[in-house]
Amino acid sequence: MSPHIPSQLPLRIGLRDGATFANFFPGQNAPVCHTLQQGREPFVYLWGGVGSGKSHLLQAACHAVSEQGGTAIYLPLAEPEGLLPQMLEGMEQMSLVCVDDLQAIAGDQEWEQALFHLYNRLRDGGNRLIAAADAPPASLGLGLVDLLSRFGWGPVYQLQPPGDEEKSAALRLRAANRGMEMPPEVAAYLMSRAPRDMHALFALLERLDEISLAAQRKLTIPFVRELIQ
Repeated sequence: MSPHIPSQLPLRIGLRDGATFANFFPGQNAPVCHTLQQGREPFVYLWGGVGSGKSHLLQAACHAVSEQGGTAIYLPLAEPEGLLPQMLEGMEQMSLVCVDDLQAIAGDQEWEQALFHLYNRLRDGGNRLIAAADAPPASLGLGLVDLLSRFGWGPVYQLQPPGDEEKSAALRLRAANRGMEMPPEVAAYLMSRAPRDMHALFALLERLDEISLAAQRKLTIPFVRELIQ
């Protein structure tokens, strides 16, 4: 990391190990995944509701850059404790900067100015920025018109939330990548008994993995029913 970038940010910003492209079921969002995996666009803006996969894709892009020998940082602005606009100074030397939850700083003049200048420095240095929010740029409520215009310079994608079939497929993909065999009927049972958002389903899957390994049991409906109860 550049000496101009704090070697240790005063908050715990980490990438989830499982937040990779291999662990993401694209479904209707295949064009977005393709663009991010190619890494050719200097700026990409993603927006969508809770559970649409924004944070996963931003972290997946960081993982991919790191695996290729580049430098990347993920900044979740909805968790601002200890995160200050001044920390963006020097980050233009990163291969990729991913800024999540832009809506959290919309209307904050200091943050908007800092992001505007970071965008320009990244562009001038030939490096990349991926930003994500819960709304398209024009609906964020940004006060800095120049920053709003920058967010329209690259592709803007609305992430489509997964339907039930896609959730089931995503759950089985995540299980397979953890070395677990999850029959379709078990995935259907989980979705009918557990919270439907993907964060909750993946958290439950992690718990099932730990318990099934300890018990040396396969994922069957009777075993899953026993655990849930």
